[in-house]
Order: sequence, then structure tokens, then C-alpha cells
Amino acid sequence: MNRLKEKYQKEIVSKIQKEFSLKNIMEVPRLKKIVVNTGIGNFKDNKTAVESFVNEMTQFLGQRPKPTKARLSVAGFKIREGDTVGYSATLRGNTMWAFLDKLISIAIPRIRDFRGLSTKSFDEAGNYSLGIKEHAIFPEVDPNTIKDVRSLQVTIVSSGDRKDLNKALLNYLGMPFKKEA
Repeated sequence: MNRLKEKYQKEIVSKIQKEFSLKNIMEVPRLKKIVVNTGIGNFKDNKTAVESFVNEMTQFLGQRPKPTKARLSVAGFKIREGDTVGYSATLRGNTMWAFLDKLISIAIPRIRDFRGLSTKSFDEAGNYSLGIKEHAIFPEVDPNTIKDVRSLQVTIVSSGDRKDLNKALLNYLGMPFKKEA
């Protein structure tokens, strides 16, 4: 079993239940999925660079991402309807827990000039989104062989709809938030 999943089941659920005086264990938020999105932008016509990037994403995500197609044609960006403009992956189950563990304990500490993640990135539903400027922070990506550095958007979707509960969950999981003054 994944280290982070085990910590959630054995420690975090009871801590959150006590801290927020929740009567039922089902009120404690759970992680549903993690969605990772990226655009391929200026190298969409270079098939070898795109394939290389998709292989790198497959390595650090643990599953192959699916292509995202353009819904509209935009002449200014030289995009036609149906063109592949990015890649997306929805992680669930053990793959999700493994990716989150890698993100928190290995990838985020490798970000240059890192000062902590903002706590203002929760949406109305209590989901947390963060942007990663360089996909090369993941240990599976060899910085010497990458064709171009791409950015990623990571959204962590929780079952709870309360921001305070979801923030506490991510905090207990080890998400490095900025210290509030």
C-alpha cells in the first residue's frame, strides 16, 4: 500500500474528525482524483518533441495522458478545430496516491526559489489547483534529454465541499503551504 494512503487511513481521518468535531467518519474529505493538464503550444508541429514529452509525462504520471483537441479554430494561433493542443490525465486510486506522494515529497522541493504554495488556490467546491512551471522537477525526467520545458496544471479534487476541511486534509498529507501571518 502507498505510504501516503496508509497515513491518510490510519492517522489523518481521525485527526480531522477530532479537530472539526465531525460525528460521522464519512464527513471527512477524501481525495477523489488528480487531474494534470498541459499545453503543447509552440512545438505542436514537431512530432518527435511531442512524442518525447508524452513519454516523459507517462513516466512521471504513471499512466499515458490523452490528447486534448481544439474546439474552435483560431487563426491567430494557427490552430484548427480538432488539432491536438495539449495533453491531460486523470489519476485515481493507487496511481493518484503515488503521484501525490511524489509531488509532495520529491517534485515540489525541487522547485527553484520555492517559498510555499498559496492557500488561496481553492475553488468554490474546495478543490485545490497549482501550476508547475517546469515539468523537469520530476525525477523521471532527464533534464539533459528534454526537447523543451513545459508547464503543468495540477488539480486535486476532494470529496468535501468545505475549504477548511480540504485545506486541513492537504496540510496533514504534507502539502507545503505558505505560513499565514
